[in-house]
Amino acid sequence: MSVRILEVREITRPIASPIRNAYIDFSKMTASLVAVVTDVVRDGRRVVGYGFNSNGRYGQGGLIRERFADRVTGAAPASLLNPAGDNLDPDRVWAAMMSNEKPGGHGERSVAVGTIDMAVWDAVAKIAGKPLFRLLAERHGITADPRVFVYAAGGYYYPGKGLEALRAEMRSYLDRGYTVVKMKIGGAPLAEDQARIEAVLAELGCRARLAVDANGRFDLETAIAYARMLRQYDLFWYEEAGDPLDYQLQAALAEFYPGPMATGENLFSHQDARNLLRYGGMRPDRDWLQFDCALSYGLCEFQRTLRVLRDAGWSWRRLVPHGGHQMSLNIAAGLGLGGNESYPDLFQPYGGFPDGVRVEDGHITMPDLPGIGFEGKADLYAPMRALAE
Repeated sequence: MSVRILEVREITRPIASPIRNAYIDFSKMTASLVAVVTDVVRDGRRVVGYGFNSNGRYGQGGLIRERFADRVTGAAPASLLNPAGDNLDPDRVWAAMMSNEKPGGHGERSVAVGTIDMAVWDAVAKIAGKPLFRLLAERHGITADPRVFVYAAGGYYYPGKGLEALRAEMRSYLDRGYTVVKMKIGGAPLAEDQARIEAVLAELGCRARLAVDANGRFDLETAIAYARMLRQYDLFWYEEAGDPLDYQLQAALAEFYPGPMATGENLFSHQDARNLLRYGGMRPDRDWLQFDCALSYGLCEFQRTLRVLRDAGWSWRRLVPHGGHQMSLNIAAGLGLGGNESYPDLFQPYGGFPDGVRVEDGHITMPDLPGIGFEGKADLYAPMRALAE
């Protein structure tokens, strides 16, 4: 069977929103949508793999079109195949993309590569005729678990949004089956944020737990001030207090905050992950890691990050990826991660689950759709199919 990548197509699309967190607003946010077109035909249709970058980083059309796509389509077709020659080898495609790239300085390059890598894995699983999560479990010699914990990420700052609107938002997540919700902090004075937190906790009662996210806004003094305020509450976690590369701040904060903390969504390589575990004071008995494959060179690199966790004595159950997309859901289901972020009302059509999937007791069950399963989400598959045709 012939297996070749014929084209790598990209389009940059807006995901603009008036929301903001402590650091950025999303008024001009974009995303790259990628199609990896192959010459394989299954069930009468050409196999096309799709991918997109996670929210919070802009679309990377320039890098994809000017650098990385051409390295894939320009490579000798046989050099991108697995040893059996009957499917693409994602690691070989990844190596072709990263040829002639110096180490370090990950930046937006990691987002461009991660977006194409997502599409490659989608194509590989479709060629194999399997859901990606089952393909991953087979490759790692473990049993897939299609039931995945998800939490609702929201609580953004929004023009004119008062406490009652915030409570109503959180109530809607409870009504949809979530048992953990997250809200933003750091975009208002501490006293105002505390009032927001107490309003949400009053709404949640005993039905759900609350996580808070500062999006890396704080210096050490402010991070400690918030820690002293937050530790009176039984929070699910205190997320990304300081700059993601300030490992000393993260380590120092653990002395003031005994509860669970979370970070990692803005660390883009296995080397960054290793440095966080070496120097960031992260505690494997309570803290959470949030690496997002779509932002960090894709699943090929993500698996190297998982090996770093294993070698450092961390359970993969302590990893709950950022991003709220189906790629991370597949990884969580296939490799036994601790769950995944979810955006019930934001960043559509890229967030969310396949049509018909519902949250029950804080979990969803992955359907057995080929590849990542994008075809099962009609509002997302429509622009993907338009790009490929």
